[in-house]
Amino acid sequence: MRYLSPVKALRLISPVPVERKPLSAVETDPPAPGPHEILVRVHVCGVCRTDLHIVEGDLPLPRLPLVPGHQVVGSVAAVGPDVTLHAVGKKVGVPWLFSTCGACEQCRAGRENLCDSGRFTGYHVDGGYAEYMVVGEEFAYALPTVFTDAGAAPLLCAGVIGYRALRLCGIRPGERLGLYGFGASAHITIQIARDRGCEVYVFTRGPHHRALAEELGALWTGAAGQLPPKPLQSAIVFSPAGEAVPAALKVLGKGGTVALAGIHMSPIPAMEYATIYQEKTLRSVANSTRQDVREMLEAAARIPVRTEVETFPLAEANRVLAMLKRSELRGSGVLSLG
Repeated sequence: MRYLSPVKALRLISPVPVERKPLSAVETDPPAPGPHEILVRVHVCGVCRTDLHIVEGDLPLPRLPLVPGHQVVGSVAAVGPDVTLHAVGKKVGVPWLFSTCGACEQCRAGRENLCDSGRFTGYHVDGGYAEYMVVGEEFAYALPTVFTDAGAAPLLCAGVIGYRALRLCGIRPGERLGLYGFGASAHITIQIARDRGCEVYVFTRGPHHRALAEELGALWTGAAGQLPPKPLQSAIVFSPAGEAVPAALKVLGKGGTVALAGIHMSPIPAMEYATIYQEKTLRSVANSTRQDVREMLEAAARIPVRTEVETFPLAEANRVLAMLKRSELRGSGVLSLG
């Protein structure tokens, strides 16, 4: 595969605050697909808040150096032995879940998102901030043709985790749903919730985020400490700020559920027992399954979901991550590899 060399990538050597530009441009040897693996030529890669937590060291890193990125859209450049699910030239998406063992207690119970040996793209293995990457054929997905490459990228993590959070928060058609934080994931989730007939109340500080929420059908917008016009039946916290948790519980009606959709959060403040009394539920959302991805892509194409994206060259990844940290992106940041 000499024709692929050299492969350009952005690599994390040591986690530091994003203002210190932790990602460095490198040239690497081209990866080669093994049995049941495909080589993906990356077209675009979405920038996720999880990427920010990785490069800044908020998450314990299983390996360094590392190429981040797990909202990958590209085309199949080559296939390894015994591949049957994808053909050269086909467009595919690669999300956060990279592989599972299929044999542990969690996998056998249908909870592969909690696999004891699960590996994740751009975390355990090199991800999409590079021209090429390798992935198992069962963990890459055909993409609906209704989406552009950049438009599809945020669906692969922001969309999927929002879709799973909607299910786990127990919201039913026609009920009142609160969204705390309105970035890449929430701006997709609101569209699925509205398609189900839910009333959506959005809690966010940024005026540009409020404006987008209203454009996408939010019935009400306000700050995290404000009271909505009516008690909520469910809520999803996308914000990494722990203080949003008691705020969401306080405006939740009896028997409601708050789902925490982030992979990392600042400490949750101590709260009175009355805040969670009346059989309220607080639960986390961890990763996603392959079935979540398939269902999400089908729903997004049917609605169809409108993704709000800003596209940047791969070389600007450090700047885009800094913009994400400062909540300066209106929807999703997407890196283009030309």
